[in-house]
Amino acid sequence: MTFSEENYLKAIYHLTASLETEVSTNAIAEMMETKASSVTDMLKKLSEKDLVNYKKYQGVSLTENGKLAAKMIVRKHRLWEVFLVEKLNFSWDEVHDIAEQLEHIKSEQLINRLDDFLGNPTEDPHGDPIPDANGRIVKIEKQLLSELTENQVGVCVGVKDTSSEFLKYLDKQEIALGSKIEFLSKESFDLSVKIKVDGRELSISNKIASNLFVKLV
Repeated sequence: MTFSEENYLKAIYHLTASLETEVSTNAIAEMMETKASSVTDMLKKLSEKDLVNYKKYQGVSLTENGKLAAKMIVRKHRLWEVFLVEKLNFSWDEVHDIAEQLEHIKSEQLINRLDDFLGNPTEDPHGDPIPDANGRIVKIEKQLLSELTENQVGVCVGVKDTSSEFLKYLDKQEIALGSKIEFLSKESFDLSVKIKVDGRELSISNKIASNLFVKLV
């Protein structure tokens, strides 16, 4: 596959994973920042390779071959993110763009050795699951911080927004994966939330709380 074909597969994979349904060419065009006509041309190519199910004016979904291929791209991306953070001391807001380049390396042997070298991690630095060599994913029970109720306690296990700006904000607030978060109260006026993070009281907006995943403890 070309880099472009791999990027399209990954985009469709992420869209179908979040929507759990077929996706439109317009949704793909928006994610890829391109024209719908360009998406249509690419979908025809991917359909010929048995990577997507595509019919004009209907939704798009990945075939079994397409799902596995997409998972392998995601696997490479997330393993490289772990490597960059754990071994090269990049911060979690710096690694996405670099991993976007590294995910197109073709060597399966290299990626499997990288996986073993890192101790076969199941999550990337943002808490997203890493598919194994067979495409299996270990799912984590998690929910958004904004969904908690008073006095519930959770551990931060992931972020919904992986933008550099959001991750830098979390760094400033000293919120990271593994942080213990106690939900104290929610303001009815603007739905802002008062929390305690590792013993420190903090007020955060609903937008922030809606982008933090926690696992209840």
